[in-house]
Amino acid sequence: MLPVRLSPKRIIAFLCTLIIFITVGLLTFHENIPETKFTEGFKSLTDKFDFSYLSKDQLDTHGYVIERGNVQFKFLDNSKKSALNWKSDAKESLKEYTKIYEEEMARKVDEPKDFDMESIRPPLPENLDTYERANATIIALVRNNEASHIGSSIRKFEKSFNGKFKYPYTFLNDRPFTKRFKESMKKYTKAPMEFVTIPAELWDKPESVDENKESEAMKIMTNNDVAYANKQSYHNMCRFYSGNFYNIPELAKYKYYWRVEPSVEFYSELNYDVFKYLAGTKKKYGFALNLYDIHETVATLWPETLKWLNEDDNYKYINPNGTFQWLLTDKVHPEATKKSHGYSTCHYWSNFEIADMDFFRSEPYNEWFKYLDSTGKFYYERWGDAPVHSMGLALFLDQSEIHWFKDVGYFHDPYFHCPKSDTNKGDCKVGKFSKWEHLENQNCMGAWLKYSKVDSVF
Repeated sequence: MLPVRLSPKRIIAFLCTLIIFITVGLLTFHENIPETKFTEGFKSLTDKFDFSYLSKDQLDTHGYVIERGNVQFKFLDNSKKSALNWKSDAKESLKEYTKIYEEEMARKVDEPKDFDMESIRPPLPENLDTYERANATIIALVRNNEASHIGSSIRKFEKSFNGKFKYPYTFLNDRPFTKRFKESMKKYTKAPMEFVTIPAELWDKPESVDENKESEAMKIMTNNDVAYANKQSYHNMCRFYSGNFYNIPELAKYKYYWRVEPSVEFYSELNYDVFKYLAGTKKKYGFALNLYDIHETVATLWPETLKWLNEDDNYKYINPNGTFQWLLTDKVHPEATKKSHGYSTCHYWSNFEIADMDFFRSEPYNEWFKYLDSTGKFYYERWGDAPVHSMGLALFLDQSEIHWFKDVGYFHDPYFHCPKSDTNKGDCKVGKFSKWEHLENQNCMGAWLKYSKVDSVF
């Protein structure tokens, strides 16, 4: 056996710890020393030693420190990075990430192999009405004038998945649905449907938002060509989906949801119950696409989050096996990451998400969202539900609880997810990411594949 070599720092740390334990022992058995004197003496003793280098070792080795009042994160992969040639390095990093993504997409995909898929097959048509479904619903946030667009999505969704399982739909709108809209939905599905008007307190802008400050912020974002910056309803939607949708009374009875948007495409035939798959594998969140965000919209989301994590006992909510490195990578868009104060802007594109609402209802996510909401920056900036969801997932969930639905072909303008699969149909070229070549650098999936420690289940 090779001898164990200890650095001088570690030897000193060991000796300091030994001295503290001996001192505690002596003080404990000295009955005449008052408790206050004991506490003061112990604190005085420990304050004489500087253990900060241990946190630095942890930060440099693992990329994070999770301590009360000392939560820190650090991106560790600094290869091919220089201050002088960052543009060249970014191009090389993009090539690296793109290669990782293309190699993964070139592999043929079937169904997940980490569960008994035969146990969650569709029922026979004659048994569909008596099928024992998971506690789940299909969510669609849609306006009355989008009936044909959501109808197009539902028609494809029914063919791909829900026609085999008949999960109920929950349609959401900040205005009452018209009779015409309700009747038109019957053309697309035979599944149960519920039409919900979102309560004003969950949708409308909070009274605490300073309208003058908001107006000035919107002007700045608009001048910087930030999409939807001056559209009040879009800010409302982002805030609603970030932290309020799961509080709608009509959704309280459900655990799982699949979010469906107007004018999307589904290319794959799914022959298993995705909700039962999540339940059976104890996974909390599923996604299809993974993108970089517009850094102007989330300029202070990460600093505000770090501020909250370092308050009180909030550090305890962090999962040590979170997806931190994906959250911090600065290799492809270093300037954007810098302007976002360390946040890569990588996020799961939330127009496709299959998830457990109990995660969003949980204390860690809810307390964090309440703090974010109190800053007013869903309006002073344009924090989107996708980066908010993604940051919360990366911090509070174990990586193994997040699932890439690699087998589900999907399109939301302008991005594709096109797996190499026997069930992949339609205009979905394998590995295709975007309609437009100039958007290829917006794919964050290569970073996720590189830094996620989750083994592929396909």
